[in-house]
Amino acid sequence: MTTKRRVPLDRKRVADAALNLLNEVGLEGLTLSAIGRELGVKAPALYWHFKDKQALLDEMATEMYRRMVAGTPLDPADTWQKRLRKANHGLRETLRGYRDGAKVFSGSRFTGIEHAEQMEENLSLFTTAGFTLTQAVRATATTYLYTIGFVTEEQGVEPLPDERRAGFDIEERARMLADFPLSAAAGAEIFADYERHFDEGLELVIAGIATRYGID
Repeated sequence: MTTKRRVPLDRKRVADAALNLLNEVGLEGLTLSAIGRELGVKAPALYWHFKDKQALLDEMATEMYRRMVAGTPLDPADTWQKRLRKANHGLRETLRGYRDGAKVFSGSRFTGIEHAEQMEENLSLFTTAGFTLTQAVRATATTYLYTIGFVTEEQGVEPLPDERRAGFDIEERARMLADFPLSAAAGAEIFADYERHFDEGLELVIAGIATRYGID
């Protein structure tokens, strides 16, 4: 008979196990039964902590956010442009660390209020720079949605960094579209060099915000 005590099951432990398993099986394979096996419990035990899979995804997204902001204090000297660059490059890097990370994050609801501190600082920075509250919300939300959408598409090709799905060979695509030379050549811009692609797109969004609201 063992005298070793079992670590109590709680929301964080379940979310941590789910995030670890996510990289192995992806969102489709992430079932409550699979998470239960990972934790050494039956799936019904998880319902004491999460009423359904979406509630678990909410907690997973919240934990991803906690990890993203841990130990990275905001610089009050940032310009609004620099803050958007930092926040969205950081978000992309975090999401890419998990298979289907963008899909987990998209549409999820934070289960705590930890995000409010950073949100408050961001909105304060923007309104001090001359944005109305509505404009500040539109600017930050639009760049956030750009990043989520970009990483969702990026992970459709590269589920994890340095892992590329079959069927996205650029040269093969160019041969198939040989009768459409511009479309064929565009493949190298769409399905490769995601770092440059993301950076350039984010700069387009930031420039558009500055032009739309007339704030440099």
